[in-house]
Amino acid sequence: MNTPTIDTSFFRLFGAGEQEARRILDAALSKGGDYADIFFEHTVSNDLSLRDGEVNSVRSHIDFGAGIRVLKGDRTGYAFSESTRFEDLMKAAATAAEIAGGTAAEVTMPENCTPVSYTDRYPVVSGWEEHSIVEKKHYLLMLRDFINRGSDRIVSITGNLGDMLTRVLFFNSLGECFSDTRPMARMSATVVMKNGSRMENFYSSRSYRKGFEFLSEELAASLADEAVKGCMRLFEASRPPCGEMPVVMGAGGSGILLHEAIGHSFEADFNRKGVSIFSDRMGKQVCSPDINIVDDGTLPHFRGSVNVDDEGVPGQKTYMVRNGILNSYLHDRISARHYGVAPTGNGRRESFRYMPIPRMRSTYMENGPATEEDLIRSVKKGIYVDNFANGQVQIGAGDFTFYVKSGYLIEDGRLTRPIKDTNIIGNGPEALASITGVADNLIVDDGTWTCGKGQYCPVSCGMPSVLVSKLNVGGINE
Repeated sequence: MNTPTIDTSFFRLFGAGEQEARRILDAALSKGGDYADIFFEHTVSNDLSLRDGEVNSVRSHIDFGAGIRVLKGDRTGYAFSESTRFEDLMKAAATAAEIAGGTAAEVTMPENCTPVSYTDRYPVVSGWEEHSIVEKKHYLLMLRDFINRGSDRIVSITGNLGDMLTRVLFFNSLGECFSDTRPMARMSATVVMKNGSRMENFYSSRSYRKGFEFLSEELAASLADEAVKGCMRLFEASRPPCGEMPVVMGAGGSGILLHEAIGHSFEADFNRKGVSIFSDRMGKQVCSPDINIVDDGTLPHFRGSVNVDDEGVPGQKTYMVRNGILNSYLHDRISARHYGVAPTGNGRRESFRYMPIPRMRSTYMENGPATEEDLIRSVKKGIYVDNFANGQVQIGAGDFTFYVKSGYLIEDGRLTRPIKDTNIIGNGPEALASITGVADNLIVDDGTWTCGKGQYCPVSCGMPSVLVSKLNVGGINE
């Protein structure tokens, strides 16, 4: 459903409407800027924590302010204010104008604001503000009880439930404006178990852009089951042999490697500056024709989805790789202007304190022609991985190291003993080119993924199971 209107109640919330915005934008362009925008933001966040068997920590926070950006050629001026009083915003506009510099020139703005038309990807059924702490607490205690029923080895349970509602109001010097209400919910559990002298832990989480309807008995049961079974499996696991070998990456959360080792290299600012190894590969074959890699802002309710990005471009689905050919970078307004293309809706920011830059949304690989069983059967000796804890990536060269929390050894085409605590080491472009099989079981993971790039943004990631013909496995024989 297209939403071409703007919520005028936000004018009262921020104390600014179209007339005030026009005067502020005039001030922002007073030093000769080519373009200016204002990003108003109001966020209410709540957090409940379960520890030592009880919900014993509750926190609430309100964040409020506006950021003003001015573009002049390749220069960007940015300033923010934690007050939305008109005089404070005028000072921020003057500061941004000075930073961008330039020679004063008259810029004619449209008379009226035209609302950006977009589809609401995350309508809320029941607002968080309509429900009490006691109602929320009930679900954390339910999570605790489900976990306790799962095993008698449990020595510690930590749970967390968070909800957030962000209201955004935006104006720019092109005469565009929009308002957006952005919900976010997350729930997580960490389980610690003991078996003899051994201790193991496992983390499980879910996050969606939803209201109170996010919570259910099924959610608590699913999180508990995943955390308990994942932790119990680690007691049977050991580190795999090290060396170069085939790696089958399981569907879902393995997409974090796709995000980190490959996705960042497709962000247009890295390519515009010549940092990315893909800077000169547009239109060229970079991997198997079976591979399509997407960055998608349109998945209903997913953590990485955006109705409209933070610089007024509607969320959309962007094919970075289509049939193995590099098809598009991820653009904000600045990079799109540099390349002479339309922005892709990837201009995102952590908050009003930051200027938007090209950022991923929901990044995943589409289904291929194989099955996961086909991929595993084709491997004589290798590993299957399905849970990553963290990693490091060098954007320019694409070199990466990822810590594998759990998986299985593959021997003669079968999954055998569980593995844990190993590293996968490789190079993003080389790993992409070394994918020799793509399964038909795509899962976009619904965990609490957050991407850091000088500032933090919620994202989603996913993939079907894939076979990488060779990667360095950095385990140590036990």
